[in-house]
Amino acid sequence: MAGESSTTPLLSDELDIVIPTIRNLDFLEMWRPFFEKYHLIIVQDGDPSKIIKVPDGFDYELYNRNDINRILGPKASCISFKDSACRCFGYMVSKKKYIYTIDDDCFVAKDPSGKDINALEQHIKNLLCPSTPHFFNTLYDPYRDGADFVRGYPFSLREGVPTAVSHGLWLNIPDYDAPTQLVKPRERNTRHVLLEVEKHKKYVDAVLTIPKGTIFPMCGMNLAFNRDLIGPAMYFGLMGDGQPIGRYDDMWAGWCTKVICDHLNLGVKTGLPYIWHSKASNPFVNLKKEYKGIYWQEDIIPFFQSVTLPKECTTVQQCYIELAKQVKAKLSSIDPYFTKLADAMVTWIEAWDELNPAGDAK
Repeated sequence: MAGESSTTPLLSDELDIVIPTIRNLDFLEMWRPFFEKYHLIIVQDGDPSKIIKVPDGFDYELYNRNDINRILGPKASCISFKDSACRCFGYMVSKKKYIYTIDDDCFVAKDPSGKDINALEQHIKNLLCPSTPHFFNTLYDPYRDGADFVRGYPFSLREGVPTAVSHGLWLNIPDYDAPTQLVKPRERNTRHVLLEVEKHKKYVDAVLTIPKGTIFPMCGMNLAFNRDLIGPAMYFGLMGDGQPIGRYDDMWAGWCTKVICDHLNLGVKTGLPYIWHSKASNPFVNLKKEYKGIYWQEDIIPFFQSVTLPKECTTVQQCYIELAKQVKAKLSSIDPYFTKLADAMVTWIEAWDELNPAGDAK
């Protein structure tokens, strides 16, 4: 498979790479060996009159706020402005089976041997192999080369379930919240091996299935998913301009997605691949965006841990509309924002279905 990827990239006709940005995409030069054969969907945030430069040789389409308003009309209100949450518009307009999304401050990482990591290839491997959410395998992902199911693992569960989400990690700048950034300003996650573990966190060569019933903090900067299986749940919420909260866009999508994956018997993996996160955001700016979310999540997380979806919900859209109803009923008492968010969740599904009518060829 490794040799094959150098000539015929995996799923090159079935996968879109979605990138939210406010700047020129010079970072793509580093990714050229891995991305050049794939189609890019660039979602430009901020001032739509600004010209975003994309290096030559990439196949891409670019959408700015004017395009979003033109395509969605009044329903464009569900797409965040001045926040990377706008990336989910790219998921909506894509017609491919798979999506990989990456931030423009994420560079190619190296494994412990010094070899460049093809993050996209590893995500594809994760998505094409089953997940094991119903019973934990102590050798991590049993479908990887060199691993298997351990003694005591039920044979009836070894087929696994389809994998809907592959959640990758980061070296260098960790994905911390603002309070943690402030107390650990110099902390870095590096690839140094065990001899230096007292100084640096170690590169961990593992992929895990997140167990059923467990939610997790999803980071959107290095993320892949099967759009056919879970796409309509990947709504990154209302964040940024005009909203009381930011930096919870991917968290919200992750909580909603995991609940729906559990209900529909789909899997979520986390671990490899790593990317190199190059730039730490300003913790004081982050705190201003996050501080309400830090309080609110103490109520939001128990909601997602206990929420159930009726058996009549058999599609992602049905699940998501039901989840929106429960968000409005049970979280609106925290803040009126959640009423607005629940309405936007419904608008998102309506817009998704308009752009992706049932029966469309993939």
